[in-house]
Amino acid sequence: MTGPRDPAAVTAAEEASLLGLAPVAPDATVAYGEHPDQVVDFHLPPGGAVGGAAPLVLLFHGGAWRAPYDRQHLSPFAAHLASRGFAVASAEYRRGAAPSGAAAPGGEAHREHPPGARHLAGRWPETFDDIAAVMDAVPRLVGESGHAGRVDTGRLVLAGHSAGGHAALWAAARHRLPPGAPWRLSTPPRVHGVVALAPIADLTTARALRVCSDAVDQLLGTGDEGAARLPCADPAALLPTGVRTTVVQGGTDVDVPPQVADSFAVAAAAAGQPVRTVRAAAAGHFPLIDPTAAAVRTAVAEIARIASGDTEAPGDPTGSFRRT
Repeated sequence: MTGPRDPAAVTAAEEASLLGLAPVAPDATVAYGEHPDQVVDFHLPPGGAVGGAAPLVLLFHGGAWRAPYDRQHLSPFAAHLASRGFAVASAEYRRGAAPSGAAAPGGEAHREHPPGARHLAGRWPETFDDIAAVMDAVPRLVGESGHAGRVDTGRLVLAGHSAGGHAALWAAARHRLPPGAPWRLSTPPRVHGVVALAPIADLTTARALRVCSDAVDQLLGTGDEGAARLPCADPAALLPTGVRTTVVQGGTDVDVPPQVADSFAVAAAAAGQPVRTVRAAAAGHFPLIDPTAAAVRTAVAEIARIASGDTEAPGDPTGSFRRT
């Protein structure tokens, strides 16, 4: 008789399944800035979309904002979405810490970092600079990809996994940033909606749970510095957005536990913006973006729903919770 499976072993197997997939080469890569990380990979439907230009998914990868994790591990998922009829723009952005003493674009030198800084989470403000810049550059990037006729930028969906889910939620909330914030927009972004997969959606809750080895503290800083930055960085503090939002969460996720998504949904409801939450009950952190895993079907279905403009799924009149 088989006993309960060890959660750590299950998580390790799920991660190995995803990271064991071969990266998929994009159809085009376009730069949105001068830094090597300021690029977007385009994955397009084979032979063009059926019925015209394909809806566009602007996709952000996860990895706790740390430099060793880039968009390559998300390329099988991006290609999977393309095979399902989406045009996908998979964004890279600056992560981790700049090498000790290195100069940033424009010549500003970063401060010295201790040994192991390569594994610090994110850069302030560069990580946020890049998320904002790539979103603002979408029309130009599509044009420069050479495939503009195959991409419908009028059906734009923001999506991301883990730290990338945070990026997608934050990008949809820039009009809610405090006055004076450098990334603030005067009006909501022109997007069909957001699908955040296992997102680091509530930074306060994630910090309390020490998600991804204190990644939030590393991203924002601690003490007064971290407190001052939180209102500009936390999607849960930037509600309501007025943008259709879906959160897909693995029920057995130990990397970004369900409490993080749940606290974001509670904050959204309190702000007058119910968020659709979908729980993939038997999935952990990685199956949501693993094309070989059953849970990926849930992620793709929710992206398709947002791209189509639907606000509810069949049989779910509330649009608020669904378990798969």
